[in-house]
Order: sequence, then C-alpha cells, then structure tokens
Amino acid sequence: MELFKNTNFDFLGKKWPFIIASLVLTAAGLVSLAIHGGPNYGIDFKGGALIYLRFNQEPPVQKIRAALESKVTGEVSVQQITGQPEVLVGTEIHDEKELNADRQIIEDTLRATFGAADGKLDLNNSAADQLAEKLRGPLLQAGVALSEQELQDVVKNIETFRASKGGILTSLDQLAGVQGVTPQVLAAIKQQCGLGPFTILSAEVVGPKIGKDLQKQAILATLYALAGMLVYIAFRFEWIYGVAAVVAVFHDTIITIGLFSLFNKQISLTVVAALLTLVGYSMNDTIVVFDRIRENLKLTRRESLTNIINLSVNQTLSRTIMSSGLTFLTAMALFLFGGQVLNSFSFALVVGILVGTYSSIFIASPILVFWQNFLDSRGSKAPVPPARPVREVPQGTAGNRKAVRG
Repeated sequence: MELFKNTNFDFLGKKWPFIIASLVLTAAGLVSLAIHGGPNYGIDFKGGALIYLRFNQEPPVQKIRAALESKVTGEVSVQQITGQPEVLVGTEIHDEKELNADRQIIEDTLRATFGAADGKLDLNNSAADQLAEKLRGPLLQAGVALSEQELQDVVKNIETFRASKGGILTSLDQLAGVQGVTPQVLAAIKQQCGLGPFTILSAEVVGPKIGKDLQKQAILATLYALAGMLVYIAFRFEWIYGVAAVVAVFHDTIITIGLFSLFNKQISLTVVAALLTLVGYSMNDTIVVFDRIRENLKLTRRESLTNIINLSVNQTLSRTIMSSGLTFLTAMALFLFGGQVLNSFSFALVVGILVGTYSSIFIASPILVFWQNFLDSRGSKAPVPPARPVREVPQGTAGNRKAVRG
C-alpha cells in the first residue's frame, strides 16, 4: 500500500527551518537541565518512598503536606494528578535504615489524619486478614454461623468489589449486593468499620544506593546502544553514515530529555525503556532511508548527492508515514488514556516518534551533504565514488566493442 506515488518534494531544500527548530529545542532543554541541576530523576534513581493515593473527592493537598512535614524529616513532595482525585506523595531518603520506617510513618500519618473516626477499621485501607479479624468476634456474638472458610470468602468478595470501584468505597451500603454479605454481616461491618476518604493504591521504596546504581546502568545502556549502532552502520555502509545516524539519534534523545525537564516530568526506569525503544526506532527509520540512498547511488551515479537523497526520501515517504503514523497513534492513545503509571513512558514515545521521524530526513541526511561539500571544497575523494566515464575499447579481431568503465 502506497499513500504517496511519484512525489518530488524538495526535503533538503526545507532543511534549515527544521535544523533551527532542533537547535532551539536542544538549547532550551539544556538550559532547563542546567537550571534544575540535571534531569528530574524519579524514585527509581534517587531512592526514597513513593505512595500513590486516591481520594473520594478533591484531595486536600495542603493538609496532606502539612501533616507529613510535621512527622517526616527531609523534603516531602505532594503532587496532585491533573484532572484526577489522586495524589503522589514522595520523600527522598538518604539512609537505607530509614526506608521502611519513613514509609510506615507516612502511611500511619495519613490514616491518623484522614482515616475512619472512633477507632473503627478503615475499610478503604484494610487488608483481608485485618477485616476478617475485626468481624470474627462480632459475627459470633450476633449468632451469625460462618465457618472460617466462609468468612474468608466473604472478605475476599469485599476486596474484589472494592477493587472494582477503583479501590475506594463511598458508602458501606454499597456492600449490600456483594455475595455473602447478608444483612447481619453488613450490620457487623457497619458496627466495626468506617470509610476513610482515601485509599493507598501503591507504596514503594528504593534505597539510594540502588537508585545510584540504576542511574549509572541506564546511562551506560544508552551509550552502549549508540556505540553498537555506530559500529554496525559504519560496517554496513560507511563511517560517515554511522556518524550521521548516531548524531540524529543523540539529537532525538537530548531533545526528549530536555522536554522532560521543561515540563518538569520525572525520569524513571520506564522512561529509560522508552528512550532505548526510541533509539532503536529512530535508527531503523534512518537505516531505511540510508539503504535507499545507497541503492540509488548505484543506479543514478551522475546525479548530485542532494538530488539522490531527495529521491530516496520521496521513495520511502509512504513507508515512513505508515509506520511512524500508526506507532504515533498507539503512543498517543497510551498518553491520553493510559493513566498516571504510563504517562511519562507514553510522553517519551510521543515526543520521540515525532522528533525521530523528522531527524532521519532533516538531520541525518543533511550531514551526508555537508560532509560531501566539505570533501569537495578540499578536493578530497568523496565517500561515495563518483560515476566514471564510459569509453569504447576494441574487443577481438571482429571489431566488436564493449562499454567499459574507465
């Protein structure tokens, strides 16, 4: 399937607006990184505790911050998820011994500040064994004959129902339709349990030493990938092609990281995975264009390198639009509907696909032309040998002639 046939766009003639845009984006990203003291690393790389909360109403961000700052040493970040009643609470921890202690302090402080009143069990933040233990005695006193297995089944059904409601219940009467929750069981639940206005969706801790090691490994993984691709392309094509491709990919990576800094987004392990994905994706797109350039150099040796590159890009235009366009739509769907967990990952993909697609055309290809012009200005041999003239030489006594490259 071809979207475009016999196109003849002068891509290299329009290269300067894209090159200038790349320089502006790169400069803005580097300035932002310098101002912020480097990338905004997430808990994966810095180490610390991160707790993801969901409220049943607009989160009281200032109240959360005030409650935690009085209990937790060091800086505490409280960030509301845009458009959602959800909050990310994080604190940087410099001592391995403080990890679980600070996480427990954060959870206990949140429950004490926002939990159920009158010492009742907060059903929105209780584990299955806690709920079973809370109900066992009152059910016996009320004459509700439940075996231990039946009690565990009821508790499990309540947990499943709570999960279907996003992890948070707004009324205990919602449990009336849960399998095993009879009126007597519901009465016991109302007597022993209450509902706090929030639930803890996830909680994680990462030691600072592990975070530093992961940070180093992520940087090395990216550099090793670039170096390996440089060697491969230099072997498959010529070294200048490898340099052009790696410069384009490095350009994509720098702009993507710069935009993360400009939009104050955290770089986590999932973002590094996205960056490595983009390195391969952008490199593949560049190699497709370079391979067509190599083929056309053999077929149209009398044309200038600029014309050959324009011809090659036009010939691969349908493939580029189809592959990049479909991938972009998938990444955009993840960005819009994937939720907070996939937000940074999908943002990196969306930005990387856009930047990587145009860099193959307007960054990598012009480098070949600039190098060719540099060699021509010095009278050096071009990286791709020019076409040699055709001359006629006699062959045999019958006067037959054969075209030979001179």
